[in-house]
Amino acid sequence: MKTIAAQPFTFSFAVASTALLIIDMQRDFIEPGGFGATLGNDVSLLSAIVPTCQTVLGAWRRAGGLVVHTRESHRTDLSDCPPSKRNRGAPTLRIGDVGPMGRILVAGEPGNQIIAELAPVAGEIVLDKPGKGAFYATNLHNLLQARGITHLLFMGVTTEVCVQTSMREANDRGYDSLLLTDCTESYFPHFKAATVEMLHAQGGIVGWTAPSAALLDVLG
Repeated sequence: MKTIAAQPFTFSFAVASTALLIIDMQRDFIEPGGFGATLGNDVSLLSAIVPTCQTVLGAWRRAGGLVVHTRESHRTDLSDCPPSKRNRGAPTLRIGDVGPMGRILVAGEPGNQIIAELAPVAGEIVLDKPGKGAFYATNLHNLLQARGITHLLFMGVTTEVCVQTSMREANDRGYDSLLLTDCTESYFPHFKAATVEMLHAQGGIVGWTAPSAALLDVLG
């Protein structure tokens, strides 16, 4: 077992029974011209965490831990994208529309791919999810259970939407989860700060939080 300093108290885990979940580090959210930018967001806020995420991913791979990458994506006919999701807000482009990197949030399109800096390697799980949570309408729980996973480490974007939703889903399914606070970001920094506080409040009501240095220290 490895133990790291965290909020609200120490977090202990075994690498063999822990997975690193990298949430939605996709071109559509991270790079200019993607869906995030069409919503009027400053994507540089999200791209700033990429080097730290790379460091953690490299260390986790060397430790032999399971890696799961998620992508928020929809079928080409948008049959898994309800109108209430597609029609929300006033973006310049909507889900399924053609943008600079292909159709927005559609499986197989260039913008829907994970950024090159964090590209999956052989043996890692790549999970397409139609919702905000990684467990909704996916087989993630079964995949984790088949591998004996009991603990989860989270990084990715955005903190208050897909990351938080996935952590809450994991909590309801009995996983102990920790968010690496410098490996996640929001287009709205105050949303990230509030989410981190909510996650570890009341004795870790959803899970634990810690900077990546705390994890790297114990991985060696």
